[in-house]
Amino acid sequence: MRKNLKIYNRLSRSPLGRWLFDWGVCFMAPYFKSIKPRFLELKPGRAVITIKKRRAVTNHLKTVHAIAMCNMAELVGGMVTDVSVPDKARWIPTGMTVKYLKKAKTDLTAVANAESVDWSTAGEKLVNVDVTDTDNNVVFNAVITFNVRHD
Repeated sequence: MRKNLKIYNRLSRSPLGRWLFDWGVCFMAPYFKSIKPRFLELKPGRAVITIKKRRAVTNHLKTVHAIAMCNMAELVGGMVTDVSVPDKARWIPTGMTVKYLKKAKTDLTAVANAESVDWSTAGEKLVNVDVTDTDNNVVFNAVITFNVRHD
């Protein structure tokens, strides 16, 4: 089992543990701290995070900034990839196609669904990420390409 998944499973049993996991992810990849993500679920094939709508992630329209949603997508897509690939595999994001579908006026939830991806082979893998608002409207979609190598 991948290290991040072991840590998440151990820490997610308590609110303090969940906070420690969120903090640890942002410590290892500091740029994600700007969105203050909270992990709700992490397992092979699926990952879910939330962010609060707050001034630091808004634009001049007082909606969540497009790049904040890109950060959500990259984080949740990368984490689902990390916990889904075989133990000795390595991966890196190589591209992301995004669609801004509606104004993001509320707190947001990002879901990476990669349950249908064949992680047992090397090569390019596509991970779909939907970002929804508090009314469950999809406001943003990303398809992230990950290059997976099996060493």
